Amino acid sequence: MPLNMNKDVFITCAVTGSGGTQDRSPHVPRSPKQIADSAIAAAKAGAAIVHCHVRDPETGAPSRDLRMFREVTDRVRDSDTDVVLNLTAGMGGDLVFGDVEHPMQLSQQGTDMAGASERVAHVAECLPEICTLDCGTMNFAEADYVMTNTPGMLTAMGRMMTDLGVKPEIEAFDTGHLWYAKQLVADGVLDSPALVQLCMGVPWGAPDDLNTFMAMVNNVPDDWTFSAFGLGRNQMAYVAAAVLAGGNVRVGLEDNLWLEKGVLAENYQLVERAQTIIENMGARVIGPAEVREKLGLTKRAPK
Repeated sequence: MPLNMNKDVFITCAVTGSGGTQDRSPHVPRSPKQIADSAIAAAKAGAAIVHCHVRDPETGAPSRDLRMFREVTDRVRDSDTDVVLNLTAGMGGDLVFGDVEHPMQLSQQGTDMAGASERVAHVAECLPEICTLDCGTMNFAEADYVMTNTPGMLTAMGRMMTDLGVKPEIEAFDTGHLWYAKQLVADGVLDSPALVQLCMGVPWGAPDDLNTFMAMVNNVPDDWTFSAFGLGRNQMAYVAAAVLAGGNVRVGLEDNLWLEKGVLAENYQLVERAQTIIENMGARVIGPAEVREKLGLTKRAPK
């Protein structure tokens, strides 16, 4: 098939994530101030979009605390650096079963199940331009953990996001997630053209080989906008692959802790390296104003 290289590329920086990386690198930000500062540094380095989770400042554990989302939002919005804000709405769908003989004895430590309104509450208050919508249920790395997003939950959350005027970024971890995303658009839950993040190499979703990646790309409608990422050592390879396939790129400490072998990265360094790759391919990195125009986004102050 012919190349369909994207010549005007935006970079998303996924600043911290919710995985257990907080003790593996001193550069993974924990407090709202650290997360906001790292996001701002990434924006200054060339990221048009920053994707933010929040964490308990003491332990680094993932959190859904609305006050911390609001602090991150205020710090980013009050800075002198313009950037498109993308807040996660993926928290609150964590189901950890008991052992194989007693699966319904759920782990209270890992299980975090919340209703649709609660999962979107911080989006309604902070009013970012974008928030994520994990578009399916899947086994997720650990033995007994299931990332849970039922069709009913996705319909409810998607309608709330659309009504709020916040653009969902559809997180697609496998081809079936894209199938259901297209159904959400057909049902009028999400507006078209939609925005998609192709999440490659996350156990146990789509593996990060190029054949699977192109199957994902070929399932994205032509008028939608997509971005993509790979985990760990494949992060920068996916910068090139995404651009060649006609998409945009995501880097950041949520997905990869390393700048090179033996060297722990900071978010801004990963953005700088991605920008170098993109520009050396002959493409241009676009900024937040162009992204808002391209995706039909409106920058608003939080409530």
